[in-house]
Amino acid sequence: MPCKLSVNVNAIAYLRNRRDLPWPSAVGLSRLALEAGAAGITVHPRPDERHIRGTDVTDINRLLRSSFPGAEFNIEGYPDERFLRLVEAEKPDQVTLVPDDPGQATSDHGWDMAANAGLLREAIARLHRGGMRVSLFVDPDPARPAEAKALGADRVELFTGPYGAALEPENARRELGRVVAAGEAAARAGLGLNAGHDLTRDNLPALVAALPNLKEVSIGHAVTADALAYGMAETVRKFRAAIGDV
Repeated sequence: MPCKLSVNVNAIAYLRNRRDLPWPSAVGLSRLALEAGAAGITVHPRPDERHIRGTDVTDINRLLRSSFPGAEFNIEGYPDERFLRLVEAEKPDQVTLVPDDPGQATSDHGWDMAANAGLLREAIARLHRGGMRVSLFVDPDPARPAEAKALGADRVELFTGPYGAALEPENARRELGRVVAAGEAAARAGLGLNAGHDLTRDNLPALVAALPNLKEVSIGHAVTADALAYGMAETVRKFRAAIGDV
């Protein structure tokens, strides 16, 4: 099956929150993305609600369940009690656990699974009891997927920030090689594979071609930026073409 696109709407909510106004609407633009063929929506509700708010999570979940029952809802976050209670209430299709400090601007590294084994094993088991698939956000290191599998994860999401930031061709080839090695290790470990961070229409085709086991890419910043030029629906169609989901 082709790789699928999950649209991260954090940046849309961040723009909305600059004013005490209801637009741009994270729900409305999620609808446009799904109507254009996005396979799902991703949100990362942080404790300070600087972008996605708890009400957004509920409203987007309601949109998906009522109007797009085949689409997937992916909620990202650090597995503290607040977050775990939120996802237990909303029951998304996938929960992606990330090691973010609450003050981080964005996710910029994967889990140290040896140091956080107890926390992650307990959280994964709890989420599985709620019927949710669990993905762990990991650095592009071939050792990480086997560690995630041992903790009970269903998937890993590879942090592709260094690949996305590698604008010089030689650096891009080197970083792509790291991502591919980790993705191949995920296949050997029997894990599903996701990827995300600084992925664009320019760097996606090489990634998807090199990793036929890649199931999902979660993209927010580049989708939002392109939507300013092309509109959300046309942007989603362009990204779907970039990953071969046509």
